[in-house]
Amino acid sequence: MLDQNMKTQLKAYLQNLKTEVQLVLSLDESETATKLRDLANQIATLHDKVSVVEDAAASTRKPVMQVINPVKETAIGFAGLPMGHEFTSLVLALLHSGGHPMKLDQEVIAQIARLEGELNFEIFISLSCQNCPDVVQALNMMAAINPNIKTTMIDGAAFQDEVTQRNIMAVPSVYLNGEVFTQGRISLTEILNKVDSGAAEQQAEALKEKDPYEVLVVGGGPAGASAAIYAARKGIRTGVVAERFGGQVMDTMGIENFISVKATEGPKLAAALEEHVKEYDVDLINEQRADSIVSAEKTEDGYIHVSLESGATLKSRSVILSTGARWREMNVPGEQEYRNKGVAYCPHCDGPLFKGKKVAVIGGGNSGIEAAIDLAGIVEHVTVLEFADTLRADQVLVDKANSMANIDIIKQAQTTEVIGDGTRVTALNYTDRASGEAKQLQLAGIFVQIGLIPNSDFLKSSEVTLSAHGEIEVNAKGETSVPGIFAAGDVTTVPYKQIIIAMGEGSKASLSAFDYLIRTPL
Repeated sequence: MLDQNMKTQLKAYLQNLKTEVQLVLSLDESETATKLRDLANQIATLHDKVSVVEDAAASTRKPVMQVINPVKETAIGFAGLPMGHEFTSLVLALLHSGGHPMKLDQEVIAQIARLEGELNFEIFISLSCQNCPDVVQALNMMAAINPNIKTTMIDGAAFQDEVTQRNIMAVPSVYLNGEVFTQGRISLTEILNKVDSGAAEQQAEALKEKDPYEVLVVGGGPAGASAAIYAARKGIRTGVVAERFGGQVMDTMGIENFISVKATEGPKLAAALEEHVKEYDVDLINEQRADSIVSAEKTEDGYIHVSLESGATLKSRSVILSTGARWREMNVPGEQEYRNKGVAYCPHCDGPLFKGKKVAVIGGGNSGIEAAIDLAGIVEHVTVLEFADTLRADQVLVDKANSMANIDIIKQAQTTEVIGDGTRVTALNYTDRASGEAKQLQLAGIFVQIGLIPNSDFLKSSEVTLSAHGEIEVNAKGETSVPGIFAAGDVTTVPYKQIIIAMGEGSKASLSAFDYLIRTPL
């Protein structure tokens, strides 16, 4: 189960345990149960503070392993085998249940500890989902702090009957006390805002009290991180406000074209970016979305004002907009109705839920063909639909897809409608653009991979000039149409939406902002 290298690393981590931790197993006769028992016993041999208890009555759901602090009476459950991306969630559950400090502000810990009432969270995941661990780990920390909160990670592949019964077709899917709580990525702050009334208002009030910045970066992707680092290294007051740090990189699985790094994953790169930013004196504000921006020329105090959806307003002498882009939707009937009910945008996250079923991938670019190749190893059959008469993907990917027996590629196909039975997708209608003939595919899932839309909606009523495609128009220095406001990354008119290009543009915009500051008195 655990190779020698994993055992060595885990043993070193477990030296941080301060209190006893029990691994309570409720098992059945399945192969997963046997593996879960082996995993628990292997962990217990690595530290004398870890013990294994088998109690069939401890849980009605089986197989499950609960990480329990018998003194605090906290419990963190894992239904299924917590390997793959979720192994880190298990390690952190062990450490936090055993008294190892969490990387949370004391105010947040106190807020969690004050929560009253029984909160039973169930998190349905897939082991290949790169977004799921963040949600699992956020809820697990809450459970390790407050014994009124219980969490259980549930591997959808191991509990297909529950997945079908609850009609779960996207992960992570979180249930609270048996009712749907949320689907998709959600941060600890957002969770607390949902369960703790008044938390969002308190946070907004705190933000209003912040002093003005010299450089405020809006967006926390590669461009934003680069801009913040370059600004902070100049010794000027720098802030970053972002909906989520890492941006769209968090949804990217394999990265093989980041120069000097042969291969990495989006969440790993995002974590490294955040760690690098935190090396400097940067005020990092997460889980906040920009709502509007007003130029310095139109404010009484001479600062640029950035209003947030929470109601707070941040002020700065200069602003760098790096809000990135989001997945483009098909905009056909049925898409919104069946979103997360068969219509998906993350093949790595949701692909395992369609094991043995027929699916379609919309889009013949690199993302679409890569998705088809990944899905082909899980599902029964993949049909790729490309609007144009040629594929835009790299030839090496096209050749790989063509070599796989369960992938079909249809060109000149215009998707027209998503069909379902009211609860889930059952078919996809499309038009053959060459013949004009209407056709239908019987399937269970549709993965949309047709490019990006810039996150610039909050600028449409501002003075910042946008292109016909909604991108922020910038010059060679990253300057926008408004003095003191700069932009970088995928949200701009700069061609080729690549991580490494966004980083370069972020640093350029930051240097231009610094040049603006030294030449423009307040």
